[in-house]
Amino acid sequence: MTELLTSPPAPPARPRAKRGEGQWALGYREPLNKNEQTKKDDNPLNVRARILHTYSRLGFDSIDPADLRGRFRWMGLYTQRAPGFDGGKTAVLSEEELDARFFMMRVRTDGTLLDAAAVRALGSVGVDFARDTADVTDRQNIQYHWIRIEDVPEIWERLEAAGLSTLEACGDSPRPFLGSPLAGVAADEIIDGTPALEEINRRYIGDPEYANLPRKFKTALTGHPSHDVSPETNDISFVGTVHPEHGPGFDLWVGGGLSTNPMLAQKLGVWIPLEEVADAWAGVAAVFRDYGYRRLRNRARLKYLVADWGVERFREVLETEYLQRRLVDCDSPVSPRAHRDHIGVHDQVDGLKYVGVAPVVGRISGETLLALADVIEEFGLAGARLTAYQKIVLLGADPARIEDLVARLDSIGLSARPSGWRQNTMACTGIEFCKLAIVDTKNRARDLVAELEQRRPDLDVPISINVNGCPNACARTQVADIGLKGQLVMHEGRQVEGFQVHLGGATGIDAGFGRKLRAHKVTSEGLGDYVDNVVTHYLAGRTGADEPFADWVARADDDLLRGGA
Repeated sequence: MTELLTSPPAPPARPRAKRGEGQWALGYREPLNKNEQTKKDDNPLNVRARILHTYSRLGFDSIDPADLRGRFRWMGLYTQRAPGFDGGKTAVLSEEELDARFFMMRVRTDGTLLDAAAVRALGSVGVDFARDTADVTDRQNIQYHWIRIEDVPEIWERLEAAGLSTLEACGDSPRPFLGSPLAGVAADEIIDGTPALEEINRRYIGDPEYANLPRKFKTALTGHPSHDVSPETNDISFVGTVHPEHGPGFDLWVGGGLSTNPMLAQKLGVWIPLEEVADAWAGVAAVFRDYGYRRLRNRARLKYLVADWGVERFREVLETEYLQRRLVDCDSPVSPRAHRDHIGVHDQVDGLKYVGVAPVVGRISGETLLALADVIEEFGLAGARLTAYQKIVLLGADPARIEDLVARLDSIGLSARPSGWRQNTMACTGIEFCKLAIVDTKNRARDLVAELEQRRPDLDVPISINVNGCPNACARTQVADIGLKGQLVMHEGRQVEGFQVHLGGATGIDAGFGRKLRAHKVTSEGLGDYVDNVVTHYLAGRTGADEPFADWVARADDDLLRGGA
C-alpha cells in the first residue's frame, strides 16, 4: 500500500496578548495616536504664551500645525470651516483643506451670573472682532466666529477683565460646566450648587494635572428638581437630592454621552455634601485620566469605561484609589417628566421675578448682547445666566416692572412669551462654520420655526426639535421629540441636504433615545411638510391632551412616523 503523506499537526496557537487600551494606570502609554502624541510633546496649556507673544504678532501663517489643529482648543479656539465647501466635501477633504484663516471661539460661563459689565464685554467682542456673531450654545457658552489670531490678546483682556475665560473651553479637558440658571433664587430649589462649581473651577481649570484627559469631559450640576442641565447626557453630573438624615446634597451620575454611540449616565445612588463635591469631581476626573481608553479616539470617552466596568466597579475604584473613603448611600432622586428651560416670568424665593427668554435656536449677536446689558442696567436686574437649551434667564426683576421689561426684551429679539416652536427648537453650528458638519442647521432651523409658527400657531403641547449637522449630536439629537441628524440624501436622482430622523427621545423620568426608522430620510426642503404631517398624526392619535409625543411615538405605526398621509 502507498502510505499517505500528511502534514504534522500544527502546534497549538499561542494566546494573543490582549492589546492595551492606552490606560495610564495599567502602564499602557505607547503607542500614541496623533492627539496623544501632540499632548505628550508639549502641555497644551503652554500654547497661551505662544498665542500672546508669537502668533498674534506674526499672524496666521506663523502658527505651528500641532498648535493650530490641536493645542489651540485648550484656549477655546477652533479653526472654522472655509466657505465654498459643500457637505459632500466634509469627509473627503483633509482638515487642512477645510480650514479657514479665522477661528471659532468659545467663552465659558460655567453657570455664572453675568452682570451688565460681563454681558457688555461679551457683546463688544462680538461687534468689534467677530463680525457681530455671538451664539448661545447648549453648554452655556457664548460662541463667536470670524476671530483673527491677531485680535485674540485684546479679546482675552476684555473677557478676563469681566471675569470670563476661554481656558479649556475645548480640547481633551474639563469642558465648560452646566449649572442651574436658577441657582440661589428658585423657590423649589433643593440646594444651591454655585459654591461647588466655583470651587471646581478655582482648583482644577488650568491645572496641568487635569488638562490632559483621554477626551472631552463634560460636567453638569443642578440643585433644581427640574434637572435643568440634561444630567443624563454628561460625563459627570451632580444632581440635587435629600438624604433622610443628612439633608440636601448631591447624587453622582457618570458616563453619559451621545454622538454615534449614545449612552445615558449611570446613577451611583449616593449622597455628597456640598463641600465635598469638588473632591468627588476631581476623583472622577482622575479615574478618567488614569483608566480612560487613550489608544482609539472613538472609544476614549468616559462612557465606554463606565459601560465596560459597570457602575459598581467604577464606584469601588473611585472610593478606594482616589477618595480613600466610602460615599454615603442614598436613593437617587426621582427624575421629572420633562426638563424645564425656565422660559417666561416666574417667582423667585425673595419676592422678585426671573424672566426666561428664547433667542431663535440660540442665534443672537454682539449688538443684541450690548442691548441686553443696557436692559440689565435699566431695570436694575441682578444679571443673566445662560441655559443648557440655548436660552437666557434674567434674574432679580421688580414685579411692578415686569410688563415693561418683557416688552423691552421683545424689542431686542428676546421673547419671554415665544411660540412653542421657538421655545423648543435647538440647532448646532452646522455647515456655515463647522468643519464636521454636512448640512446647514441654524438657518434651516430658524426657517422651520417660522414655517411651523404659521402652520400651527396654537399647538397645545411642547414638542422639542433638535437639529444637528452631523452624527456628533452636539444639539442632543437622540433625546429630542424630533431629532434631526444631518446627512446627504438622494432626491429625484440627485444628492441634497437632508436628515435622518430620531423620534420620541427624552430625558427625565422616561429617558431614552429616539426611534430611527429603517431607510427613512427627509430632505431639508421637505422638513416643514414632514414635521407638520407627523404632528397631525400625533394629535389625531394621542390618547388624551396630556399624552406626551414620545409616548405616542413608542406605539405608533411606522407609516405614521414616516409622515405619510
